[in-house]
Amino acid sequence: MGAVLSIAAMAAGLAACGGGDATYATVADKITGGGTVVVGTKWDQPSLGLKMGNEPEGFDVDVAKAVLKEVAGGKDVKVTWKESASSNREPFLANGTVDIIFATYSITEERKAKVTFGGPYVVAHQDVMVRKADASITKPQDLTGKKICKAAGSNSYKRITDPPPDGELDLDATTVDAANYSECVQKLNGSNLDAVTTDDLILAGFAKQAGGNFKVLGQGFTDEKYGIGLKKGDTKTCEAVNKAVATLWSNGTMKTLLEKWFGGIEGLKVSDAAPPAEGCA
Repeated sequence: MGAVLSIAAMAAGLAACGGGDATYATVADKITGGGTVVVGTKWDQPSLGLKMGNEPEGFDVDVAKAVLKEVAGGKDVKVTWKESASSNREPFLANGTVDIIFATYSITEERKAKVTFGGPYVVAHQDVMVRKADASITKPQDLTGKKICKAAGSNSYKRITDPPPDGELDLDATTVDAANYSECVQKLNGSNLDAVTTDDLILAGFAKQAGGNFKVLGQGFTDEKYGIGLKKGDTKTCEAVNKAVATLWSNGTMKTLLEKWFGGIEGLKVSDAAPPAEGCA
């Protein structure tokens, strides 16, 4: 009886793994085997991951589609999209809510302890966005004494307020809590903040959406390596997506997608060369 219960429990556990696809040992196997892949993206970030209709759209979404198709050998892949905010990316990967994440997911040493990262597929740079008419902030160092946003699950504010190694500038700025960066932008628009500081690609998308109400300073001061999040230990998928990313850079796809979503935004300096892979730890 005990053996029967153990087998039943094991079967239930397998069935719960990766959205019910119990036959796939890794996400790469699911991609190549025709399974439905649950992809986590942001749903509130213009030009990166913004849900407008039945599915999100943006640079991260297009990169996800291109990478999965490349891993699948050129075949279309069945995808279920799942909103993955900064605050829930690690638990979603750990508990199998999502299979893979493309969501402005900066690779850091702290996160590597919990996540296996493919990529990076692009390098962004932390910058600052302010209201268009604000002449008091022209560089990141001007944030001393200012109110900046602290988005849940994001480390960007630390780069302003903390000393190294966690921070960069060690400025005396006041942080204002927000659930995500879309709420940060609402607070900036309502004059509850002086600035929003995070990756330049995120800021550029919001500035573009706002139609001229905000400006990005164009003074990036960090390298934010956007990685592809995988459950810790899934090195097979990591190696497969790294190969796909290299191909997408070499054949011009990545440059085309960057131009599609970020071309013509004043002050934005977009990478035009493939970043080196981090390695699958």
